[in-house]
Amino acid sequence: MNAPNSIAHLLPEVHQRPVPAAFLEALAARFGPEQLSTALAVREQHGRDESAFDVPPPAAVLFAQSTQDVADTVRLASEHEVPVIPYGAGSSLEGHLLAVQGGISLDVSRMNQVLSIDADDLTVTVQPGISRKTLNEAVKHTGLFFPIDPGADASIGGMCSTRASGTNAVRYGTMRENVLALQVVTPSGEVIRTGTRAKKSSAGYDLTRLYVGSEGTLGVITEVTLRLYPLPEAISAAICSFPSVEAAVRTVIQTIQLGVPIARVELIDAQSVACLNRYSKLTLREEPLLLMEFHGTPASVQEQAQTVQGIAHEFGGQDFEWAVTPEERTRLWSARHNALFAALQSRPGARPINTDTCVPISRLADCILETIAEVEASGIPYFLVGHVGDGNFHVGFLIDPKVPQERVIAEDLNHKLVARTLRMGGTCSGEHGVGLHKMGFLLDEAGAGAVEVMRSIKRALDPKNIMNPGKIFSM
Repeated sequence: MNAPNSIAHLLPEVHQRPVPAAFLEALAARFGPEQLSTALAVREQHGRDESAFDVPPPAAVLFAQSTQDVADTVRLASEHEVPVIPYGAGSSLEGHLLAVQGGISLDVSRMNQVLSIDADDLTVTVQPGISRKTLNEAVKHTGLFFPIDPGADASIGGMCSTRASGTNAVRYGTMRENVLALQVVTPSGEVIRTGTRAKKSSAGYDLTRLYVGSEGTLGVITEVTLRLYPLPEAISAAICSFPSVEAAVRTVIQTIQLGVPIARVELIDAQSVACLNRYSKLTLREEPLLLMEFHGTPASVQEQAQTVQGIAHEFGGQDFEWAVTPEERTRLWSARHNALFAALQSRPGARPINTDTCVPISRLADCILETIAEVEASGIPYFLVGHVGDGNFHVGFLIDPKVPQERVIAEDLNHKLVARTLRMGGTCSGEHGVGLHKMGFLLDEAGAGAVEVMRSIKRALDPKNIMNPGKIFSM
């Protein structure tokens, strides 16, 4: 494995590049104090994400309000060769927005409008700073919705940048499948468009897919056209408890292999269930469980549920507990999305080391069981949840920041987990992205040749290396 497993790996490479006074003066002249801040509190807020890395904050924060603002900022940054780090909601997990080479944070959260809803074509065009919840509120009156749900109320631009997925991905896919077109400001400050509202195209290189998942290293996304879907006629959520994690995972594997079009299927291990009960005031059985959701007509939802219930019984699963009303479903899914906070409450003062991997569905049980055995043997408290319908699961290690050795152990466990995943034909990240934390693992997964092709693309599009430098791979 190329990812280092030592104290050195716990500290990212920080090489601050100079930010000329002339650059900041030019920004101040163009934008004024309403949009440009050098206040320490603002810079520190934009210099932290949900990762465990500590890095000095950016030199300034620019709050863009339009595509022209973004283009002007990037053009000035290119002239002075200053790094630019796009910033949405700050919910990334792998160090994506940290200023490891200094520069400025370009906050697009004020660019949060719905630009057009084309209900007949099942598409919507939005600015990048709009959150997924706000987007769904805006389109609800059309009878449509946007299904990608990574848990956090992330910005759409950030979700594009990390190629996010989430609980609904097993049925609706990821951002890769649901972004039709983009407007992007390139590293030179030029505004380009990729894709159209048409459902498919064979015209030239697929630049849209190039930018989706590029983690802000190739440009700044300023508009996004997304697929929408009709709200299902019927939605039902169910909980099913199991005697073991293996039984729950085997149920999922058989469900997927039988082609049941389940919309959501989440695994929550027994420890995490106990944490959720305390944190969200629930009364779930403190055993491994699957939280499932079925979409369709009333008849198809009933048929799907009966099929999965039968499979669950074969593996010792309990009878389903149903949540039919919107309020009941919201309460359950809110609890699931709060798994991290519930786990942190179980160890006050702890800091999480979050990781995710994704394996072919046939290897899911093996990968999860081996991981659990390894983590439990380490003695490090943890929680495990997963969008297991598509082979993706998450492990959070709860470490005491005052005990450096716990960080070392957690990183070693993460190292072993990724190695296991790659041996099983999987990927080092199903949805978090590479950022800082998984740069070495990308080399293990893709190989030196493929990573060099990525570097070549980066050098061609961003020869001054100003777009979120130091992420995905070293230059």
